[in-house]
Amino acid sequence: MSLLILSFIIFLLFLSLIVGLMLKKKNIHLWIGSWIIKDWKETTKEPIHIVFCFADHFEPQWSRPSRQVESERVDRWLNDYSKLAKKHVDSDGRHPVHSFFYPEEEYRKEHLDKLQALCKQGVAEIEIHLHHDDDTEQALRKKLGSFIEVLSQQHGALAKSESTGKSVFGFIHGDWALDNSCQDGSCCGINNELVILREMGCYADFTLPSAPSDTQTSKINSIYYAKDDINKPKSHNTGQDVCVNGKKWGDLMIIQGPLALNWTNRKMGVFPRIENSDISKASPPTEGRVDQWIDTGIHVKGRPEWVFVKIHAHGAGEQDMDVLLGQPMEDMFSYLEEQYCDNEKYFLHYASAREMFNIIKAAEAGEDGDPHQFRDYILKPPENRQSGV
Repeated sequence: MSLLILSFIIFLLFLSLIVGLMLKKKNIHLWIGSWIIKDWKETTKEPIHIVFCFADHFEPQWSRPSRQVESERVDRWLNDYSKLAKKHVDSDGRHPVHSFFYPEEEYRKEHLDKLQALCKQGVAEIEIHLHHDDDTEQALRKKLGSFIEVLSQQHGALAKSESTGKSVFGFIHGDWALDNSCQDGSCCGINNELVILREMGCYADFTLPSAPSDTQTSKINSIYYAKDDINKPKSHNTGQDVCVNGKKWGDLMIIQGPLALNWTNRKMGVFPRIENSDISKASPPTEGRVDQWIDTGIHVKGRPEWVFVKIHAHGAGEQDMDVLLGQPMEDMFSYLEEQYCDNEKYFLHYASAREMFNIIKAAEAGEDGDPHQFRDYILKPPENRQSGV
């Protein structure tokens, strides 16, 4: 064997070792097979309708600041977001709508009163976020029940089921650990969490994607139903796709955001970065990322021309607010409207989490055409949001 061939083999072995270590460290092995197969993809046709939702893991008490700092964080959103949002409109003449998933354990009435003011302007809605650890079923039901009552009765923040009259909510799990999905068992503790959420009135979960966390599911870039195995964690690792003319299945709908490998922004010029639809100072919303979110093509099976893009952030941290309330977000909305809102090839629809769910349910029921007409298909706007704004 020549020295050149031997050197090449050693190089390949070294490269394989580096890639293997990278895959393990970033937990890419959990989902890379699904990304390679791309089994969520379907051939589409024009025009393409893009339903765009921003799900914010909003934590005013991040890093345990003073009460004054908490208030300043919320005040900045109150003062700056409506100015930003009202500069932009979609194909329906609607402004961007920010979905604040507010943590139960961080509740302060004064903060929710301020966010409620944004809801009344039609540029925000409020849903539920929860961090918990080593929890019990009884305790979780108590926490959720109490918070649902507060958000509904004191703030008019939650939609109501027309069939039961009870308040319903979208959900994001703190630390990504939905259904006890951390491999070390931390940050949750409850294997039947999907059942509990359904019974407490959760209409859909918006936690994922969670990569590079070990809570990331093998099923990616999908809108699907998960069925809980009450004796095992991470029951939402797989499920049944929501499809046109299909029916509800299992325990909970899972609405995922885009997850992919980004080859245009490589580490050391070689290794792709993970595109997990997170917006932050470290991951600003570039034009290339917007294109990749849309190209990912998350949809209800049988309706690929309705593309659902759900991005997320932790919007209360000072290090990220300059992005989320500043020029990078301004540029993102402008690019969306310039490139994906020509009302011929592309139609853009800014949506809250609730509105995105409604449009998904409309697709499931076999509705087609313009998704704008289905924003309130099942769940009507909560009391604190002006209808039709």
